[in-house]
Amino acid sequence: MNEDDKKAFLDDFKKGDIEKKLDMWYYAVDQEAIWEEVLAEMSMIAQVTNPQKGKAVDEE
Repeated sequence: MNEDDKKAFLDDFKKGDIEKKLDMWYYAVDQEAIWEEVLAEMSMIAQVTNPQKGKAVDEE
């Protein structure tokens, strides 16, 4: 989402029926928590499966 899209989205949120818009806000907050968990799990999997990634490799 670019800056213009964010501004349009937030402007629409401000102008809309706040009771209906709060449902969207709660949904977004729930999604944020879910994605934080998913990203943390992905990070752990990546570190276990490829521990050398991002580290300097000794050349012989």
